[in-house]
Amino acid sequence: MISRRSFVKGGATLFAGAAMNVGKAGVFAADSFSPLGFHNGPANGYDNEPMQRVFGRAPKDLTGVLYRNGPAHFRRGDQTLNHWFDGDGLVRAFRIAGGNANLSAQFVKTIKRRRDEEAGRFIMPGFGTPAAPGAPVTGPDDANAANTALLSVEDRLWALWEAGSPFDIDPNDLSTNGPVVLRDDLAQMPFSAHPKVSPDGMIWNFGLAYGHPFAFLWGLSSRGAVVRSGIINLPSASYMHDWAVTQTKLIFPLQPWVFTRQQPPFVRSLTWQPENGLKVLVVDKDDFDNRQIYELPAGAFFHTGNAFEEPDGTIRFDVCLAERPTLDAEEGSAILRGGTLNRATPHMTMAVLKPNGTAEFEHTSISAEFPRVDPRQEGLRHSRVYSVTEGALTTNMGYRFNTVMAMDWTTGTQDTFDFGLNVLVEEPIFAPHPNKTDHGWLLVPTLHLDKKATCLHVFDASNLYDGPVVSWQAAAPLPLSFHGVWSAA
Repeated sequence: MISRRSFVKGGATLFAGAAMNVGKAGVFAADSFSPLGFHNGPANGYDNEPMQRVFGRAPKDLTGVLYRNGPAHFRRGDQTLNHWFDGDGLVRAFRIAGGNANLSAQFVKTIKRRRDEEAGRFIMPGFGTPAAPGAPVTGPDDANAANTALLSVEDRLWALWEAGSPFDIDPNDLSTNGPVVLRDDLAQMPFSAHPKVSPDGMIWNFGLAYGHPFAFLWGLSSRGAVVRSGIINLPSASYMHDWAVTQTKLIFPLQPWVFTRQQPPFVRSLTWQPENGLKVLVVDKDDFDNRQIYELPAGAFFHTGNAFEEPDGTIRFDVCLAERPTLDAEEGSAILRGGTLNRATPHMTMAVLKPNGTAEFEHTSISAEFPRVDPRQEGLRHSRVYSVTEGALTTNMGYRFNTVMAMDWTTGTQDTFDFGLNVLVEEPIFAPHPNKTDHGWLLVPTLHLDKKATCLHVFDASNLYDGPVVSWQAAAPLPLSFHGVWSAA
């Protein structure tokens, strides 16, 4: 009997009979698909497009929506943005119910997007794109692309960036309601793209004062009300995209990629200073003045995983660590144009902060990005970390992750499924089983370059090697997204 692993890895078999209508209804232009898949995305969005089931059967208890966010619309006329991170936020909703899946996608209607549209060209600044002369930038939200991640807050959905407010999105039709003002005196304070939600529903987040060595801390209730807030000093003005949280601590890893000058675009203000090492600031949740600094060898990162405290006070957290920064000004521009890059590869690493004030990295040789855990373990002890990794054969393009992986820190083993060449694998999201505390599924979107297809795969989270239990294919491809969130029905 053929296994689901063999079926999916059959490549062409997976797509047999699947309709490919790239130019349908004006959603995508026929020539809009670049070698890396960074086309503009759906010009006018679309709603509840049925996805074709190409293999397997959906688990009967899996019902809900996988929301994802990422940049799109990289070209206007003869202009191309200077960096992958600067595209407009495109929110996707993969709705799973009754064994079927539908896909919706809408751009976040930000101030930035509206002003670019009115000008008919890119005029607003971004991470790697400078503002055009005279661009109307009066505050952070004027440049807010809302293009990185999503947060479910009660019955609302927030689209997140790094340096401005969340944007409120209707979770049903993905329409934009505008920036969220969490408190009148805190309007447009930075709210990062990586909030951490504790098992008790408390939402923790930070925002950097870019160019200055301090951060704003947010503590929100599950309903999004400000419960705690404050400003803390940092050891350095480092670029920090992600952080970590335990039951009692807030953890700020400060890589030596430091703001040293004011030079547009934003990314050119950063200087790599490996001689200064990586510092970790640990702050007590109940007392922001109770803090400790640890020192580690230099390393660069975009994403951490989970963090937890051992009984003796040792703190451990996952981080995908590289030898130098990736996706700087040059690489962020080249990846949009399908260029060949010599990027530093991040590897799965455990940072260990000891009660005596010393710290160390436990390195592995396993390439990894976008580490995630079962959300029920956020801030608690974990062993199994889900991520993307490189398979046996990968492209030499900037994004080389074509394999989904579960790594177990306790056993040292890896459970992987390699989709093969010409498939780009996005961040895996864990969907807990509604009735079993030790079971769930892994939701994995993929972009198939040769087929020009976006797919969604569902894995049994305890067994990735055998392949998806069900796979669906969309009628048209979408650009790669960055981060997502599962909302159970």
